[in-house]
Amino acid sequence: MDHMMFEVGTALILVAIASIIAGKLKFSIIPFLIVLGMLVGPHAPTIGILDFKFIESQGIIDFLGQIGILFLLFYLGLEFSVQKLIKSGRNIVVGGTIYVILNFALGLAYGFVINMPLYETLIIAGMLSVSSTAIVAKVLVDLRRTGNAETELILGMILFDDIFLAVFLSIMSGLLLGGATSVGATIISVGISIGYMLLFFVIARKGPPILNKLLNITSSEIFIIVVFSSMFFIAGFSETLHVAEAIGALLFGLALSETDHSERIEQLVIPFRDFFGAIFFFSFGLGIDPTTLGNALWLALGAVGLTIIGNLVAGMIAGRKAGLSHKSSLNIGLTIMARGEFTIIVANLGLAGGLSAVLKPFSALYVLILAILGPLLAKESKRVYRGVNKIFKWSEPVEKVKKRKV
Repeated sequence: MDHMMFEVGTALILVAIASIIAGKLKFSIIPFLIVLGMLVGPHAPTIGILDFKFIESQGIIDFLGQIGILFLLFYLGLEFSVQKLIKSGRNIVVGGTIYVILNFALGLAYGFVINMPLYETLIIAGMLSVSSTAIVAKVLVDLRRTGNAETELILGMILFDDIFLAVFLSIMSGLLLGGATSVGATIISVGISIGYMLLFFVIARKGPPILNKLLNITSSEIFIIVVFSSMFFIAGFSETLHVAEAIGALLFGLALSETDHSERIEQLVIPFRDFFGAIFFFSFGLGIDPTTLGNALWLALGAVGLTIIGNLVAGMIAGRKAGLSHKSSLNIGLTIMARGEFTIIVANLGLAGGLSAVLKPFSALYVLILAILGPLLAKESKRVYRGVNKIFKWSEPVEKVKKRKV
């Protein structure tokens, strides 16, 4: 106990150093933190007199990581808007549907081919279907593509993907955490999850006038206490209904997204999201035994190959249907290819539900490869286009969609 604070402090210093290195290299911090966790955690190797097990207080770091999941999904809920969905154009709905269905179908087929049980197959399909909002947003900003013709469609498809994630997690948490042992009990459990989610949709649509009055608090200190306390309470209450606590946080964020205070809450949440989110990825790495990665290497490489194909095909179809050039359509697939925080959250739900332990090294390798490969392919999109264009002999790009002003 005397050394607990020192160990946690050491872990945070290591997280900070890894984040600085990732920043210097202008790369996502996610793969850096996962690898760091593996290298200094309880499963780290001992080579002669050198013992790399710096961190043994995994329990408290895991708890801090769980808080990171709550803030990540609470923020996602705040960004999600029922109004945006209603107002979103046909292209976004069509593109998002193509993207989700194609990648989910590939994941299902892959799970069955490698002979995974049904629930593990569903989790793998979910992992293959959800892009990383954080990495995609960072890529668009770093590559200065926020004004590109395809960017609006990319952001719309990401929003649609986030909606799919919320529904998928709600249903899977009902199936895996509900403890149902019969078909009828399973249907009831899933029904409770969906009903619980719909309740928050109704609150998001009808509740803002009441929520605005309740949150009309001038003191920033009291405001943040009220909001964060409510988030933790609803997350915990959700767990009693066998709905994942992270989904409770997401739904609470969704309920607040249409209020007049959403931007104020976002500004307060961002520092906590970034800090505890970093610990989440580090704690995920702590739980991985590097010696088990070899067992999942070929599974992960197969999933990476399918994800590359699925994203490129979905991006091309969505872009061309929206009237974009072949080059812009290819950019869509390359930009949304990265996998990160949400893929790990899906894997963690499967592990919490007692599914196969191989999901952990599989998800780690899958995320590590695509968190590195995705931004690299997006950065080299011109070269990729030239290479692909030699094969398909596409005509010169003609943009039918009016370019936005930068």
